[in-house]
Amino acid sequence: MAKPNYQFEKRQRELEKKKKKAEKAQKKAGAATDPQTPETEPPPKEG
Repeated sequence: MAKPNYQFEKRQRELEKKKKKAEKAQKKAGAATDPQTPETEPPPKEG
């Protein structure tokens, strides 16, 4: 019977965590950018 490759499993878990963290940071950065855009620009004046 083959013995388990714990280093491979650990590496896969670490890569998954890193990927998830990067996605979360990107989502957070995107969410922070979108709401600020309308606030920084003054609304167009009518009339």
